[in-house]
Amino acid sequence: MSLLRQQPPAILVLEDGSVYPGSAFAGRGEVLGEVVFNTGMTGYQEILTDPSYKGQMVTMTYPLIGNYGVNDDDMESAAIHLEGFIVKEYQDYPSNWRSRRTLKSFLETYGKLGVEGMDTRALTRRLRLQGAMRGILTTETQDMDLLLERVRAYPGLVGRDLIKEVTCQKPYSWKNNTPKPPQDSKKRDKNRPLHVVVIDCGVKYNILRHLEQRGCDVSVLPATATGKNILSYQPDGVLFSNGPGDPAALPYIVDAARQVLGKIPLFGICLGHQILGQAVGGTTGKLKFGHHGINQPVKNMQTGRIEITSQNHGFYVLTESLPADLKTSHDNLNDHTSEGIACPDLKAFSVQYHPEAAPGPHDATYLFDEFIRMMEKERKKKH
Repeated sequence: MSLLRQQPPAILVLEDGSVYPGSAFAGRGEVLGEVVFNTGMTGYQEILTDPSYKGQMVTMTYPLIGNYGVNDDDMESAAIHLEGFIVKEYQDYPSNWRSRRTLKSFLETYGKLGVEGMDTRALTRRLRLQGAMRGILTTETQDMDLLLERVRAYPGLVGRDLIKEVTCQKPYSWKNNTPKPPQDSKKRDKNRPLHVVVIDCGVKYNILRHLEQRGCDVSVLPATATGKNILSYQPDGVLFSNGPGDPAALPYIVDAARQVLGKIPLFGICLGHQILGQAVGGTTGKLKFGHHGINQPVKNMQTGRIEITSQNHGFYVLTESLPADLKTSHDNLNDHTSEGIACPDLKAFSVQYHPEAAPGPHDATYLFDEFIRMMEKERKKKH
């Protein structure tokens, strides 16, 4: 932390009573959320704009953050969604040809609190051993009794539906790397581009970019869309996106998935994997501290190949809860949690990790190609 910067003191208090002092390099105020850590060495802008972090405060394990600034091209949504941002040392003088503004100005544009100078190694170790915890981050008071009372009254993420806070309010099309007015859903023939409906549970823009790069017409619908709404667009396939909160609190999205299962190809990513898992009869649970980073090893059970993957989730599908005849497609080599399921008879598959990973790694982009092949195969059957 630079001694030249005059910054107000900040303090993080966890629900177990542990305290971490620092100073605010961006914003002022007080926020509550579940505190997690992310092990990525790069990608802080993508983390900040990932809607899946709604309701959480993120601690970066890499010690120096802000050194390459912020640009317009790496946005994963239109805003910052996490509650607070915690780093060891903030760099206020970015050096990168793509940089357009500082991390500080970016956070303050969206009214978010950023703090530095905390012992992020000790904080990460506590979360690693004890699990993700509720926390309160503030520049307003040092009253420990008051802060503990507030953080322990915070409901946390279990049982909460946060999707309605991040989903789009009305349908739109994704064209030329930009949201556009919705396209018509008139009858499609075999000569038109593949049409994909994306259910926005907090979708990352890079998912939409990958679909457009592969020649698809992309329609994005709010997470409240029913199976009937989805099918009215006459899509060649549907993709259920990533998103925040507890998947068990989303029966309306699970119902929509059930209503289209077997009728059109279905691809689920992250939360979409948990939605598909529930739609076929499985249940979900909460991980101790979640998977947040860009170096999770996953084994493709069909090919035997190991993929290094980007992940961001605190909940998971309980493999033992799935039907016995369901095919496990991917396995996490760290803790053997479910990383993918395949339902060929229902024309559906999903992965818990992020094949659209930005800034990377890119080991799993082939999954978009599999989705394309599945849709092309189904179109040929119809024509």
